[in-house]
Amino acid sequence: MKKPFLAIALAIVLQFGLQPGALAGFAEGASAYNARNYALALKEITPLAKAGNADAQHLMGLMYYMGRGVTRDYKQAFAWHHKAALQGKSDAQYVVGAMYYTGNAVPQDQKHAVTWFRKAAEQGHAEAQHALGLMYRYHVAGLPQDSVLAYMLWNLAAAGGNRNAVDQRAAIAKRMTQEQIEEAQALSRTWKPGTALPTASRTGSEG
Repeated sequence: MKKPFLAIALAIVLQFGLQPGALAGFAEGASAYNARNYALALKEITPLAKAGNADAQHLMGLMYYMGRGVTRDYKQAFAWHHKAALQGKSDAQYVVGAMYYTGNAVPQDQKHAVTWFRKAAEQGHAEAQHALGLMYRYHVAGLPQDSVLAYMLWNLAAAGGNRNAVDQRAAIAKRMTQEQIEEAQALSRTWKPGTALPTASRTGSEG
């Protein structure tokens, strides 16, 4: 259990790179944030976040989490990310899952973590796929220990640019049969973002 905890806790720190927003009203705040002009970013995004813009809510959450332009406040960080997560923002869903997993600003709840990781992973979020793979690999939060699902998720995460998933996939492959690897690769090929991820495999369950 210790290994996935450390990996997920590290991922939430490394994941905080802002992706460009699609809405013009958000662009100024995002540019200011990326330029480390956090006071201007806060001024630009606060009204948007309060009006329900999910990108702005996610950025507000990042600023409170990192203490950029505001006093660091994990409860505020969670609140803003949760608002964005409920609107389907995958980056925010991942952060909410990680905060539930670590018990940061909310009661630790691994089942809630799984729920939010899965929501993000099913949108193609690489870090969430990596985290969910760890939970299948190490039998966390009531998930079955399933090497095929772990491999599949790490395969998807690796394709999405998660380097840790590449190493995890290589390590678990050494413990798998050829049949298991082929099943995992087939599941990876047939899955499409926006669809449900499998919750069981044919050959990978270990108990």
